Parts: sequence; structure tokens; C-alpha cells
Amino acid sequence: MYGVSSILSRLLHFVILLPYFTTVFKTGEYGIVSDLFVYAGILMVIYTYRMETAFFRFASRDSNFEKAFSTGTIAILVTTSVFTLTMLTLLRPISEALLYPDNLEYIAIVVFIIAFDALAALPFARLRLENRPVRFAIIKTLNIVVNIIFVFLFLEIIPNFYKNEATRATSFFTNENRILFVFVANLIASATVLAMLSPMYKKVKWQFDKTLFKKMFRYAAPLIIVGLAAVINQLIAIPLLKYLLPGTEGENFSQAGIYSAAAKLAVLMNLFTQAFNYAAEPFFFKNANRSDFRQVYANVAQAFTLVGAFAFLVILLYLDVIKLFLGKDFREGLEVIPILLMAYLFLGLYYNFSIWYKLTDKTSMGAYISIGGVIITLAINFSLIPNPAFGYIGAAWAAFGCYAFMAAAGYLTGQKYHPIPYPIWNIALYILLAIGGYWLSEYFATAAEPTLFLKLLFNTLVLLVFLGVIFLLEKKSFQKMLK
Repeated sequence: MYGVSSILSRLLHFVILLPYFTTVFKTGEYGIVSDLFVYAGILMVIYTYRMETAFFRFASRDSNFEKAFSTGTIAILVTTSVFTLTMLTLLRPISEALLYPDNLEYIAIVVFIIAFDALAALPFARLRLENRPVRFAIIKTLNIVVNIIFVFLFLEIIPNFYKNEATRATSFFTNENRILFVFVANLIASATVLAMLSPMYKKVKWQFDKTLFKKMFRYAAPLIIVGLAAVINQLIAIPLLKYLLPGTEGENFSQAGIYSAAAKLAVLMNLFTQAFNYAAEPFFFKNANRSDFRQVYANVAQAFTLVGAFAFLVILLYLDVIKLFLGKDFREGLEVIPILLMAYLFLGLYYNFSIWYKLTDKTSMGAYISIGGVIITLAINFSLIPNPAFGYIGAAWAAFGCYAFMAAAGYLTGQKYHPIPYPIWNIALYILLAIGGYWLSEYFATAAEPTLFLKLLFNTLVLLVFLGVIFLLEKKSFQKMLK
């Protein structure tokens, strides 16, 4: 249920908003929207400072459920207020540094979106730990539904209603304000979610345990670095493009928009890994005391890779259909998708391999791995993006290099400090089979130059062969599952 809610909300964005935005927005306008939401992701980590993970740890192990929830909630309330006031005070210099000197309102709205989302973090974590996936799923889905409703209300319904009238509304709901209304719609959605979660605040005891907070913060502190690194590794390429590409500011925003839109297609894999992480983190914590926990974790990693390899192949084999979700001006960036899909598969493997440091309270190890990933991300981005031979393709290779390193580091350190018998050869075989299926499809498309129908037919046969090989390899496991 946690996975479904995460996937459904992102799929709604993918199916409805992505085609709409890439049709009505110019590439540069979409680049602005994508750029600012990257900074929102970075600030979200700072605002919550991973209190939700600390809450999982201390509420589930130490019988401090209510005390941990109250302490964490009070801390988030205070720091969110301080951070928000500070950001609003520094609005002008922040806007100028981000190259939006004439659009302070963009930054202000994004700051309030972050504040509302931060205040919702602990209530969402409580729902997960209390095993209330239905309510969790409804509220998560409501977020994107409300967002979609208000996007179309502001960008389509109201402007068309006043289309033939000379009113104040006609001057306000114009194309020049479309970007603003995208942020306003997100703000309304975040406020709605917080309102839905507000009853959870009635459970707060309003007692702040300083000793417990120190323990929670000490545990979470390295995870702040992990969280910041995760956002930087995944999203920092978009703002870097506007600074590192050799074109004008407008051209760079346009290239950032093209890359961001293409990356949204690869997010089909990323949303799978994120949904997995939503469900896996509390699952791993709750099953840490099982006698067979090591084998359970190994089986989860194997199953994840199998499904991930299948998803990788499906997206690429039917990319000629999936690309129709992008406006025509954005489709030139499709060459980054295979690279990003494999990068996100390695990210999912990292989630599996790295759980050991959270279970053993060695969160500093996660920080070291994440810092290494950031160094690789920045090094590759700064090396390749300014190079005309790469441009935004360099950003995709940076993501792949980063996540491949992190998956390897998570596995190797885990085997040293908290060994789990991952079936590493099976995992590697699934990935190689998926890559082989993709290469076979590309070879056929290049050599035969088939029609779209024949190409899709051949790709379907490739997919069936992949599934057949997997079934033969894992026949005993499937039979055991069906018993």
C-alpha cells in the first residue's frame, strides 16, 4: 500500500501533468519550474533533518513511541518556524543568487511549500509505523490530485472563463503568470495535506524530552548528510546546467528543461525504487530481530533486482510509445533515459545494501558513502557538462557513476560489518540479461530499420524471452511461492 500510493501519485503526475506542462510550457519555462523544485528538495532535508527516520528508530525499539513523536514534532515545529522566517528575510539575496531577481514570489511560495511539507513529515512517519497504509495512501494521493485540479483551474479553466472579458482576472491569469500558478497549486496541495494530517497533532503530548532529542538528533545527524547527498546526487544536475552549459542564460534554462523532462520518463524506475524505500525502511526495522533476518534481506534484494531489471527493459522496449507523454520540443533528450534507468536501479540496490548501517546505528558510514557519491556527482558534472560533446548527457553519466559507486560501497562495507548473504551473481545476471535485451532491440532497430509496429512486435518477443529465461532460472523459487 505504501508503494502503491507513492507510485500512483507520481504516475498521476507523469500521465497528466508531464504531457500538459511539456505542451503548454516552453523548454526554458519548464526549466525554471524544475530548477526551483530541486532547491525545494534540498531544503526539505534541512527542514526535517531526518527526524522521521530517528522517530522510526527510537519509537520502535525503545518503547518511547509517544515521547519520541512529541519530542520530534515540537522540534520540527520550532525549527521550521525559524528556517522559514530566515528564508523570507533573505528573500532578495537568495532570489538574485538563484538568477530570479525579478521573481521573489517564486522563492517565497516554494519556502511555504517546504514548511507545510516539513510539518507533515512526522505525522506521515507515524502512520507508517502504526501500519495505517490506507490513510497514508489516501492523503498521499490527495496531494497530487489537488495539485492537478488547481493547475488546470489556474492555467485553463479560469483563463478560458474570462477569455472574452476585460476584467482584472484576465490581466492576472495570463501566460506570463503560468509559472507562478504552478507553484501556487503546489502550495494549496501541501496545505491540504497538512490539514488532513492535523488531527495527528492532537496526539502530541507537548512534552519535550531534551535527553531523547539529543539521542534522536545524534542518530539523525549523519543521515542529514545522506539526505542532502541523495538530493544533490539525484537533482543537482538541473541547476548546474544553467551555470555550466556554454550557452546564454535562456539557452541553458531551455537545455535544463529538456533534460528534466526526459529524466521524468526515467523517473518511472526511480518511483519504483522510492516506493520500495517507503515500504522497506519500516519493514527492515521491524524484522531486525527475526532469526532469519539475513536471509529475508537477501531475498528482498534479489526480488527487487528482478523487478527492477524487468522495469528497465519494459520502459526501453516501449520507449517509442512512452515518449508520447512528452511534448515534441522535449523529445531530443531521450538519449539520457537508458543511462538514468540503470542509475536508478543501482540506487535501489544501494537502499537494499545499505540498510545495515541504520540497523546497527552506524549512520556515519552512510554519510561517508554519500559524501563519496556527491564528490563523484560533482566531479563528473563539472567535467562533462561544459564539454559540447556531452552537455546534459554528462549529467546522466554523473548519476550513473554516483549510484554505481554507492551500491558497491554499500555492499562491500555491509559485508565487512554486518554480512548478509546477498545472491550477488543472480543480481548481476538479471541486470546483464536486461541490458542484453535492450542491446538486441537497438541492434534490430538499426540493422532492419523496421516500422514502428514491427519494432514493437520484436521488442515484445525480446521481453517474452527475458521472462522465459528468468522463469527457467528461478523456477524452483516461483514454485515455492505458489505453494
